Amino acid sequence: MNILLYNPDNEITNNFMPHLWMFLLKSLTPAKHQVFLVDGNAQRLSPAELTAYLQKHHIDLVGIGAMTRMIQKAYRMADVVRAAGIPVVMGGPHVTEVPNEALGYEGEPRHADAVALGEADQTWPAIVADAEAGRLKEIYAPLDAAGKEVKPSLSPYPIIPWDRMDLDQFNLIRHFPQWARRALSLVGMSWESFHVVPIESGRGCPYGCDFCTVTGFFGDSIRFRSNESVVNELLMLKSLEKQENGKIAVFFIDDNFAINPKRTKSLLREIIAQNAQIPWVAQISMNLLRDEELVSLIAQSGGSWIFMGLESIDPDNLKSVSKGFNKPEEYQEVLERLARHGLYAITSFIFGMDGDRPGVAARTLEAIRSWPPGLPVFGLLTPFPSTPLYERLVSSGRLTQPKHWLQSKAFTMNFSPLGMSAQQAQDEVRQAWEASYNPSAIARTMNWLEKKSFRDRLTHLLVRLAFRGIYFPQMRWREWAHVLFENRRPILHLIYQALEMKFKPKPAESPSPVATPQLERTA
Repeated sequence: MNILLYNPDNEITNNFMPHLWMFLLKSLTPAKHQVFLVDGNAQRLSPAELTAYLQKHHIDLVGIGAMTRMIQKAYRMADVVRAAGIPVVMGGPHVTEVPNEALGYEGEPRHADAVALGEADQTWPAIVADAEAGRLKEIYAPLDAAGKEVKPSLSPYPIIPWDRMDLDQFNLIRHFPQWARRALSLVGMSWESFHVVPIESGRGCPYGCDFCTVTGFFGDSIRFRSNESVVNELLMLKSLEKQENGKIAVFFIDDNFAINPKRTKSLLREIIAQNAQIPWVAQISMNLLRDEELVSLIAQSGGSWIFMGLESIDPDNLKSVSKGFNKPEEYQEVLERLARHGLYAITSFIFGMDGDRPGVAARTLEAIRSWPPGLPVFGLLTPFPSTPLYERLVSSGRLTQPKHWLQSKAFTMNFSPLGMSAQQAQDEVRQAWEASYNPSAIARTMNWLEKKSFRDRLTHLLVRLAFRGIYFPQMRWREWAHVLFENRRPILHLIYQALEMKFKPKPAESPSPVATPQLERTA
């Protein structure tokens, strides 16, 4: 069979990092089948284009995975596939929590011929076999003989042959205009490709925050891959980077990469020992980053950015969503510890909690300005299906749109907060984004980084301009031109420094018989 694994976009933001599930399932598919991958975030298709793709590649089965924020688009595209007479299997966190919706059991249109509940590592080969035989069942779940859910072990872990995968749709360099490529080449960045590759070292999280779907989907029992398996994958990517004259960074998509600090330190030491360092990003709870040794090993092993769900600067807010292990009084200390080791944070904040009042954006921004620069992101508290937050809002009658995901709009409240109106909460989010990514904020960041390496400054500038697009779409040339003009001063300053570095005469070598090289971390 010819199989298409399709990950939809949410038609709002763009995410050019591929989703791991597609590559994992492709690796688990029997070799006699041909598997095609399309991620709508990088290769956005219209319904007509998807139909043409299905015909061109003679697709016999389509697997669609989606989170709640993508499900509206996922259903529409699934309908297109089924209209072409091709069976659709849907899976992922949203379908796992509300499978009847995809199957049309609740009086709504049916979107899937079958659903895969939970983690599909073990059920996918059976799904493919049944589809080939024409006996596809409606529901596939990883259950034992007693009907109890079985979580797949990650040891042994399937080998994902990244060196044989077609990653061209995820090449970030092809989104750079020609002039930008020339400018980057001045500082030695003549890469032909740049990919952010997702890998996992473990699954599961025991924390169970009220708004999070992770514990419900992956469970609170943590499972890990072997150190050897992770290191070998990093070495494969490092080798691929050289073959393609490109650059690869890794995003560890673990729900909480350092949830077991002893195990994490062991892995990081093995990465260092095997010279498997590659720039990486991971999600780590801030309470785990109090550990100086852990932070040092993160930096030595190639760590570059840490995603931290800070959520709020109000301790009572954090307790109300079962995230009291976050201590706002420790935020600055943790972020300064990271900065001392050349690490920076992507800090996530949620507005619309019951303790929030008008002015929460201003108070949060005041705190952020006292910290080392990072990448703050802001969103609204969102009740995802089957989470404790969702159930609580339903029972209290505060959920204004019980199936808000079917009319999903970005940065829009779906329930009534206690301390402000929904519109006020939305305004607070907009204020926070505008203040964090306007030219003045970017200039302050570049001034703070003036004594850091050129690479650090260039990275911060590029990712800040890119992250601005999460809230303010800027994919068209006119929008990019406006952003670049607004930030022309730090851009021109960096270009000047790059030219100075390139053409500045090298100092004469010292006659000293012993040379001590100055090492600079490049992650």
